[in-house]
Amino acid sequence: MSTNNDSKRDRRQFLTEAGLGAALLTLSPSSVLADDKPINFAGIGVGSQGGSDVDQVVAAGGNLVALCDVDHKYAAKKFAQYPNAKKFTDYRVMLKEMGKELDAVVIGTPDHTHAVIAMEAMKRGKHVYCEKPLAHTIHEVRTLMAAARKYNVVTQLGNQGHSTDSIRRVVEWVKAGAIGQVHTVHAACGEFKDVYNQSRNLEKLAQKYDVPAELDYDLWLGPAAYRPYTPFWVHWNWRGWMPFGTGTIGDWFCHVIDPAFWALDLDAPTTVRAEVSGYDPATQGLTYPPASRITFEFPANKERGPVTLVWHDGNNPIPQPKDFGDDEVPRTGAILFGEKGMIVHGSHGGGGCHILPEKLRLENTGANAPKETIPRVKGHHWDWLEAIRTGRQAGSHFDYGGRLTQVALLGAIAIRFPDQTLKWDVKAGRFTNNDAANALINPPYRKGWKL
Repeated sequence: MSTNNDSKRDRRQFLTEAGLGAALLTLSPSSVLADDKPINFAGIGVGSQGGSDVDQVVAAGGNLVALCDVDHKYAAKKFAQYPNAKKFTDYRVMLKEMGKELDAVVIGTPDHTHAVIAMEAMKRGKHVYCEKPLAHTIHEVRTLMAAARKYNVVTQLGNQGHSTDSIRRVVEWVKAGAIGQVHTVHAACGEFKDVYNQSRNLEKLAQKYDVPAELDYDLWLGPAAYRPYTPFWVHWNWRGWMPFGTGTIGDWFCHVIDPAFWALDLDAPTTVRAEVSGYDPATQGLTYPPASRITFEFPANKERGPVTLVWHDGNNPIPQPKDFGDDEVPRTGAILFGEKGMIVHGSHGGGGCHILPEKLRLENTGANAPKETIPRVKGHHWDWLEAIRTGRQAGSHFDYGGRLTQVALLGAIAIRFPDQTLKWDVKAGRFTNNDAANALINPPYRKGWKL
């Protein structure tokens, strides 16, 4: 007969294999909602992706009670779609006024305000769904990870592919040794090149613009250093400006790398090195380069040897691998290289995953596929709501999603120091060989803001 400790250990192993991580797997009994109680949530930053998240949480059974956006014109369609939801401009006012009526929040604001909003919500005991990347800086990420544990809330990063069947299939293939030991991963994103590199708009930044009446620009800036308003900062373009966004790697890494990160049980790299091209040094610190190649070296663990991860973006695609045959190299996706073969997949959750060469594919698909060892879920937003209802953690909770984001942000820092190998000490949370890079881990907030 198994002991009580054995039962706890078995459940911990089950949840870890399901991608739920080893930390904060269950919440206190008081956090479990009654079966008949609706989960009241608010959407913060709903003009773009955040609005889509709101729709999907509603479709999964969430009860929308409030919407908040600093630009009521940009959010007008979403405001009109949900006329019964209370409308706010300032998330701090909303959290205070809604009080205990609110159980959870969905955050879809620009990267530079993720952390302050998520922290304020968690301090008030609200469960948090936050779009990727989790935060704008490494210090913010690590602080949010600790806060999620401290405040005992259910969290979910917005890398929706983490809840797909395809990512589970990739993980099961790797764990079963379908392609042998994986030693190298090449990943890429070739999307929205004119968004992530804003060089064409640099000269326009000197032009003067009035702040639109419908936009609370000071609140949009949040903790970021003050800069005069320009339409080139806001609404989508912010992704390509270093003070507000995290570039291609910040926007896509948590989607594209998620399958390999989970399957290989990656954590933090020991080194990161960026190579960039087509980049005027004068733009460093403001916008991202049109092409990057960033190499991460991960140490071996008990289950595998060391892993080299190479990230390609913009005008730098994944090179055609040797013996790749007629298969198409993914424009946005990844190739996992093992001792016996390769796994190829697309961007979100290992979409379109398949094994090469063909002989190896036939040996690991259909009736020959590895046993399904990871529980399937009904969807990413459903998983978050179900975790709130049952008192467990969601699949891409902040302990997992935070570690994934941390690697992306290491790459975003490395871009500022091209052709330099940066050595990362994950325990200390700093680089051991570059003080200038360390200054980007926790840059100061604007006066009046704190985490």
